Amino acid sequence: MKKSKKILLYSFYLLSFVYIFIIINSGIKFFKYHNESTVTGIITSYQKYDDYYVLDIKGKEKVKAYYYGKLNIKLGLKVKVYGEMSIPSSNTNFHLFNYQNYLLSKKIYHLFYIEKIEIIKKENVFYKIKNHLKEKINKSKNNKYLNLFITGENNLDEMKNVYQELGISHLFAISGMHITLLTTILYKILNKISKKKKFNFSLISFFLFFYMFLTNYTASVLRASFLFILINIKNIYSFKIDNLNILLILFFVLLDINPYYLYDLGFLFSFCISYALIKYNYLINRFNNYFIKIFITSLISFIFSIPIIILNIYSINLLSPFINCIFVPFVSLIIFPLSLITLVFSFLDPILYYLIILLESLAKFFVNFKCEIILPWLNVYIVILYFIYINFMFKKINLKKIIVFIIIIFIHNNIGYFYKTNITFIDIGQGDSTLINLKQNQGNILIDTGGNYNKDLAKQIIIPALKSKGIKRIDYLILTHGDFDHMGEAINLVNNFKVEKVIFNCGEFNDLEKDLIKLLNKKKIKYDSCINEINISNNKFYFLQTEYYDNENDNSNVIYTELNGYKFMFMGDAGIDKEKDILDKYNISDVDVLKVGHHGSKTSSSKEFIDEINPKYSIISVGKNNRYGHPSKEVLNNLENTKIYRTDQDGSIMFKIKNNKLKVKTCSP
Repeated sequence: MKKSKKILLYSFYLLSFVYIFIIINSGIKFFKYHNESTVTGIITSYQKYDDYYVLDIKGKEKVKAYYYGKLNIKLGLKVKVYGEMSIPSSNTNFHLFNYQNYLLSKKIYHLFYIEKIEIIKKENVFYKIKNHLKEKINKSKNNKYLNLFITGENNLDEMKNVYQELGISHLFAISGMHITLLTTILYKILNKISKKKKFNFSLISFFLFFYMFLTNYTASVLRASFLFILINIKNIYSFKIDNLNILLILFFVLLDINPYYLYDLGFLFSFCISYALIKYNYLINRFNNYFIKIFITSLISFIFSIPIIILNIYSINLLSPFINCIFVPFVSLIIFPLSLITLVFSFLDPILYYLIILLESLAKFFVNFKCEIILPWLNVYIVILYFIYINFMFKKINLKKIIVFIIIIFIHNNIGYFYKTNITFIDIGQGDSTLINLKQNQGNILIDTGGNYNKDLAKQIIIPALKSKGIKRIDYLILTHGDFDHMGEAINLVNNFKVEKVIFNCGEFNDLEKDLIKLLNKKKIKYDSCINEINISNNKFYFLQTEYYDNENDNSNVIYTELNGYKFMFMGDAGIDKEKDILDKYNISDVDVLKVGHHGSKTSSSKEFIDEINPKYSIISVGKNNRYGHPSKEVLNNLENTKIYRTDQDGSIMFKIKNNKLKVKTCSP
């Protein structure tokens, strides 16, 4: 490439980078709606749930719309909807999934809650084809996988987590592998009809544009399709530019169109892995054996995906490159092609069904043998250094570089030894869950797990929150009492995380607690109840036992501890009667941090109790717009001389003890 072209190219990269950096850091959003009560647009996608629909409506801009009730709709209908517009909330727990950023990556800035919907115009011919395909797919018993491979809709539920744990979820997101197979099939068919390369390429390009429309222009499909088109244009017209620069140009062009693609995991994985495979393709081509090639490809993809995992997933399966050697050929050579064929020849549906059962059974078998290491969240600038070192390592691989990389991974995996003591009140909605990390990885205590009948809080919030901090085990799982909103996720947590010991409260075990005890016995995990104190790394946690009460709330474990000279008190759901007994039996005053009892209900936090313990900070763990009306005005008045933090308003709340000073940080929505 000539020097002038290089300067022009690198200038484009630099200007694009500066533009993207400014947009992301300043949070600039290009709104076209503000607070409208009506939106007119086309339904580009929809999902049906038990009692509501979620629609994407493209008007002046795209909105995510919710409708509660029954609907008879199709893709492509032009509709006018009446209702209320709002801004989506960001994440309320540190380093976890951010719904607002997820929507920004799809150029969605607003939510819309529909009260009334009117159909203005029927769908066009392209949407009619799409609706026909959707109807045909939904008739199949393999509809989840057909939707996955053909329209890009991922509704795999439980298996989605299994594939992610195995490190093979990339096989179930439409990407380069799928586009390559599709275009190869089309080329073979077209070459038998016509030998005109440009004509055949034009037809395939037209198909890819339609396929992008079919998959709602998902980032990974855009990358794979445009990369194919651009590389073929280069080859046909003999442009002197390498494939790596084509990829980088495409990367920056898409980010110039929507800088918030940086929040799209599919976009990041797709470009990052494509970059690695293009740049280090010579390492793969050294071998002729198909399975060795798959292994080397998987290994390169695995290592280059680590920086993205650090920012989003926090754990890797070291067996992933080996597992890919089994699943890549099975999915790419059998499941995916057969899915395409089944769409045309529906009589093959039963064969595909049994092959998918085999696929899922294999995945569930191998997930039992995963070798997982945790890589906690790091600052994005450190992650960039990670990426730079990986590139440096692959430029000229030698033993010294590999050893250094292994040392980096080892230090990262054990980064908890560098942390200071911190206490995090996790936002799990209407319920309680508090994580205590003692300095230098001396111990981890989780008080309550929360519980929600509609959400898997352990997998969605608690376990990722623990992994993001580099926590590998829970030394003590303390359950204040047996109510579902305090221990509903205990079984899920024990099934998915290493727990050393469980502490129950005083009183008889209820059904929830009995079910948990069965699991603890099966897993040979120790447990105890109605204890007075625990000692972990010379830190004592006192259980303020008074007497046996005739209700579960007052039998709550109330825990008091001093960490680095700061006093913490966790009330569970203890009520006014127990508060009175605590004052009679114990001498506690000037508490630094109080976890307010019973989510701020008027049955707890009496004025007498609050005045006596005199908390500096009061934490209320409560769900937004909860049906109980928590916290009560009476309790808020009793706490008026303290600094109040609420999870419904402040999100997750972290107290960090650093240099003998107590610092507070919130994850405000």
